[in-house]
Amino acid sequence: MTTLKTEINFTLYHYWRSSCSWRVRWALNHKGIAYADRAINLLQNEQNSPDFLAKNPGGYVPAVEFDGEVFGESLAILEWIEETHPASPLLPKSPADRLRVRQMCHVIASGIQPIQNLAVMRRHSSDASEQAKWASHWIATGLEKFEALITPYADQFCFGGALSFADLCLVPQVHNAIRFNVSLLPYPVLARINAHCLTLPACIASAPQNQPGAS
Repeated sequence: MTTLKTEINFTLYHYWRSSCSWRVRWALNHKGIAYADRAINLLQNEQNSPDFLAKNPGGYVPAVEFDGEVFGESLAILEWIEETHPASPLLPKSPADRLRVRQMCHVIASGIQPIQNLAVMRRHSSDASEQAKWASHWIATGLEKFEALITPYADQFCFGGALSFADLCLVPQVHNAIRFNVSLLPYPVLARINAHCLTLPACIASAPQNQPGAS
């Protein structure tokens, strides 16, 4: 789904089920930034095609293209979005609070997600059941840490009453947790926040099932 609220020559390369891609789609929808879709099918190895690697040598999604340049890494893209489109902010005002939110983000973006991504699971084992066990273990371990971190600060969202980068990281990761049959019962705070976020229009618009190529 593409939003059409702001004029911008902007292309998003993404995969419908990629949690990193969901973070960026959500931020763009939240801030009303128009973008052109370019679906990259990871299961068909399109991320390693010569055409895509020429644009983004890292071979990962998401990536954004504007002004003739292509940039990758979801958290770096989120920071650029926040800096260039400060309305409807996704970071709190004070430096200390911003640091706290960024810490929350990295528990997921650096601690959980890379360990359970497709390439790592395939490297761990060629057996699908072993891959699932691996992913479930690391997701549960990371969510336990995330729950403890956000509990003193959580309200409607991970950090108080305003949507932030932390929520944009959490909800896609919970989606992955459910895919791998990780119970949310041990994590009542993040489960409550996740349920609330899933009612937000920008979250719904950016959700995997509403993207090109979803199946």
